[in-house]
Amino acid sequence: MRPLDRRLLRYARRAAAWIAVLAALGAVTAACVIAQAQLLASAIAGAVTGDSPLAAAVIVALAAVIAVRAVAAWAAEAAAYRASAAATSQLRRRLLTAVVALGPSWQRTRRSAELTELATTGIDAMDGYFTSYLPKLILAVAVPLAVGVQIAVADPLSGVVVGVTLPLVPLFGALIGKAASRHARRRWRALAQLAHHFLDVVSGLATLKVFGRARAQRETIEKVTGEYRRATMATLRLAFLSGLALELIAMMSVALVATEIGLRLAYGHLGLRTGLLVLVLAPEAYLPLRALGAQFHATADGLAAAQEVFAILDTPAPEHEQGPPVITARSGGAPGVITVDAITVRHEGRREPAPRAATLTIVPGRITVLAGPSGCGKSTLLSVLLGFTTPDEGTVTPPCPRDAIAWLPQDPVLFAGTVAANIGLGSPEAPASSIERAAREAALDDVPLDRTLGERGAGLSAGQRRRVALARALLVRRPVLLLDEPTAGLDHGTEHRVLATLRQQAVAGRALLVVSHRPAVIAAADEVVTIGAAAPVTGGVPA
Repeated sequence: MRPLDRRLLRYARRAAAWIAVLAALGAVTAACVIAQAQLLASAIAGAVTGDSPLAAAVIVALAAVIAVRAVAAWAAEAAAYRASAAATSQLRRRLLTAVVALGPSWQRTRRSAELTELATTGIDAMDGYFTSYLPKLILAVAVPLAVGVQIAVADPLSGVVVGVTLPLVPLFGALIGKAASRHARRRWRALAQLAHHFLDVVSGLATLKVFGRARAQRETIEKVTGEYRRATMATLRLAFLSGLALELIAMMSVALVATEIGLRLAYGHLGLRTGLLVLVLAPEAYLPLRALGAQFHATADGLAAAQEVFAILDTPAPEHEQGPPVITARSGGAPGVITVDAITVRHEGRREPAPRAATLTIVPGRITVLAGPSGCGKSTLLSVLLGFTTPDEGTVTPPCPRDAIAWLPQDPVLFAGTVAANIGLGSPEAPASSIERAAREAALDDVPLDRTLGERGAGLSAGQRRRVALARALLVRRPVLLLDEPTAGLDHGTEHRVLATLRQQAVAGRALLVVSHRPAVIAAADEVVTIGAAAPVTGGVPA
């Protein structure tokens, strides 16, 4: 990552104003450094030679400059914390929004633990970048430049020495920084892998204990933890060595300036005030660069995480129109009919596309059932309608925005909390009466709404989890319902109640597309579209 990546300003605009404040404070600090050195040189030279007595005005001016410098340092630290809070908050929101926009198809290519680690610990690690590294970076630009110019004006020979030696610090810092970045990325990958393995073990601990394999996972955890430990220690070793190298370069450079100043003073080739001014300013020229090098390693994890965040934010989301379609209860090409025309999706690693040339219409007021063998692309077709998957061929007319769709996935996700909270996930403002009505419509009478669930709906059966997710989809009252196996895991009586609810939704004017292979669902359909053959087979089924 570059010292100040433009993507940071693009994706964290709230921090831009605070970064501008930091830049202004850096200029103030540079001016204070020069003024402080001039006053000190004048005062000390005057006291030594006796030409100019140590005037009270000089002392007052020096005290004022020191006070301004201290206030600027405090203000820069406060602005850095403000910039950090604004940037990390906005980056986290943008990251979560991007992950949602990229959809389940993309999410399946990434480990959930890795994304969680990135959205929490990874972005939090950027605090060090804003609070420590960025202020030092601005000072490392402003102070050496201003001090170098002042030294060159006061003593051109010393200016040449500083001009030659000063670039060595960032040069060696950049060379070391490349190695540090590689170690930081390795450490970040090791941490993400550790989080992924730990989550897998904790999630499947009950199954592992049943089959007596819980202890066997210790070796895997130890191996991954050892890799993380080695990556961390390698990063620390590099940090210590690089700190020593930068300190040595800066120290030798200052010593070289001091040596030539001392020799010229001894032979009377340089005035005392000028010599003192250069001696006071020379360490100030190298100090910000040394501090910057020391802080780089402290922010390496944050920079590595930022690279991962920017990579996700730069990933283009599937194209999806935002104009809501008009929903009516008439077919025959009237507004509101969604036409799926010859949709074909090719998958990496599979020879045959799934679906292949799928064609159907989704009509308000009717239940359309999508049937076919496993793997023929039924769920993928729903993903296309949701905008999560871009088809290789075919069109959907009109494109249906997600805010017009209620969706029940094949494997619904529930979270730790009450049943009522899970039902109201997509409608946080919904009153309790609406949640109760949605639960009744989903035939969820056997589950108390105040029951507390564990992660992924622990405490409920598969059929109960599906009905909770169905109630969630019904609660939002969207004009289009996409339901993937809504009655899987249900007994005959409960399935009959759910199908009655779906019929009521169709009568109310909603368009329903249901993926199912169950005979009862197919029998309740107004139209059945079978995909997976050479061409989709469409047939009407009496309600």
